[in-house]
Amino acid sequence: MLRHLPNAICLLRIALTVPTVQAIERGDYVLALVIFSAAAISDGVDGYLAKRFAWHSNLGRILDPLADKILLVAAFLTCAWQGLVPVWLAAAAIARDVMLVGGAIIFRLWFGPIEGHPTRVSKVNTTLQIIVVIVAMLNAATGFVPNALVFALAAATFLTTVVSGVQYTARSVKRAWHMSPAVR
Repeated sequence: MLRHLPNAICLLRIALTVPTVQAIERGDYVLALVIFSAAAISDGVDGYLAKRFAWHSNLGRILDPLADKILLVAAFLTCAWQGLVPVWLAAAAIARDVMLVGGAIIFRLWFGPIEGHPTRVSKVNTTLQIIVVIVAMLNAATGFVPNALVFALAAATFLTTVVSGVQYTARSVKRAWHMSPAVR
């Protein structure tokens, strides 16, 4: 029964998306910060449990990145709408995720199973995306965060978003090329 705990935590992270978005929309940035931070921490907890106790599953391989994408896309959209994060950063983060999901679907349909292992840059990118959303909400809640820090984090996040998107694309194209019947 406990081996399903990481999947349950992923589902909780998805469920926490709605109250996070609602709190941001209401301007209740302290509550949004608490809920979003709990959801972000849950990402590390479910990953730790899955690795530590070998509680891996095919469902978990899909749920974990899906939960991350749902939470982060919703947070970026809402934060951009409220003016908390730059629109160009939200657009880049969302475009990357749409490209990755669309590419994964196409790859699966045309070439077969997806061997999706996150790159180091992608892990850094996810961490930076979480941090920039937290810092933006903290800034909105307290006003104590310098705008220059928010911009610097946004720029670093944008850079890792682009680099990780290019890495995933190159890796998938290379793998598809080698799987193509014309190459064999």
